[in-house]
Amino acid sequence: MPFLSILVVALMIVALIDVITRDNAQVKRLPKMVWIILVIFLPLIGSILWFALGREYSGGGIPMPRMPRRAAQTRVQTRTQTPANSRWAPPADSRNTEQQIADLDREIEEWRLRQEIEKRKQEGGDATQA
Repeated sequence: MPFLSILVVALMIVALIDVITRDNAQVKRLPKMVWIILVIFLPLIGSILWFALGREYSGGGIPMPRMPRRAAQTRVQTRTQTPANSRWAPPADSRNTEQQIADLDREIEEWRLRQEIEKRKQEGGDATQA
């Protein structure tokens, strides 16, 4: 029985160190402070939940895009002063859907007219050669 309690304490210490040293962007589902409290008050369950659900593993697997929390994103940007290219960002196009459709219709009409002009040039060139 003492071996089991030493194992639980060791697991709790490793989980606490891992929670504390993780960047906020790598902590999933709950804020970092909640994970720390959960690991301290429920050492076995909290540690198992942390390693199973709370931390983001790097390396293997398929990367899943996710929208970062605002606090973590602003903290990272203020620390590095560079925009995070790997983070989700809203589209830069500020036009509404109707404006986009109207622009696409204009582009389609422009391409159609260009093709018509090319066709007439080729027909006119063929008529002068004959």
